Amino acid sequence: MEEIQMHLDEAKEMMQKAVEHTKSELVKIRAGKAMPNLLDGIMVMYYGAPTPLQQVASVTTPEARTLSIKPWERNIIPDIERAIINSDLGLRPKITVR
Repeated sequence: MEEIQMHLDEAKEMMQKAVEHTKSELVKIRAGKAMPNLLDGIMVMYYGAPTPLQQVASVTTPEARTLSIKPWERNIIPDIERAIINSDLGLRPKITVR
């Protein structure tokens, strides 16, 4: 009986992980409106270390189909652009410096 419970607990844990993974993937689906979490998982080289985009810039949605990325440092802009282009999201970055 103990062994069965152990297998049930293990299966429950694996199913929960599968549900969480599915939720995180469904959030990334583009459905007409740009969402900041679309860029979750984008890693930017920051001082030689891969760093999540959200830790080096703020991501907002000023319009329904536009994401605005404002990096904390200007010198990281090319690295952010490269990371977005190399992702499999199919996004085209446009750089505007203000």
